[in-house]
Amino acid sequence: MNSEQDRCEITVIHEERVTKVREEMPSEENISVLSDFFRMFGDSTRLRILFALEKSELCVCDIAFLLGMTQSAISHQLRVLRTSELVKSRKDGKVTYYSLKDTHVKEILETGLTHIHE
Repeated sequence: MNSEQDRCEITVIHEERVTKVREEMPSEENISVLSDFFRMFGDSTRLRILFALEKSELCVCDIAFLLGMTQSAISHQLRVLRTSELVKSRKDGKVTYYSLKDTHVKEILETGLTHIHE
C-alpha cells in the first residue's frame, strides 16, 4: 500500500464525526484490558491449547502429549489462560481437567480462523 494513500490531502477536521466517534470509543481502561485479553491469543502455544480445549475437556498430561510438550510448559500456559479467564478447571479425584471458560472463547477462535481464510 502506498503511504501517500494513508494521508489526508487537506487539513479540515470533520468535528461532528470526530466528536461522535470520540463519544463512542471505549474508555482507555477498557482498551487496556482488551489489549491484554487479545495478547493471550498472540502466543502459538496458548492458541494450540485453546483449540484443543475447544474440542474436548483435557488434563495437563493429555495436552502435553497432544502438543508434544512438557507438562511443566503446559501447566505454565494453563495458569496464564486461567488467570485471563479464558480457561476453567475442575477436579475429578487427583486429576484436574481443563476446558474453555465459555462460548465466547470458542467464537473468538472461530472468527479468527474465518478471517484468515477469507
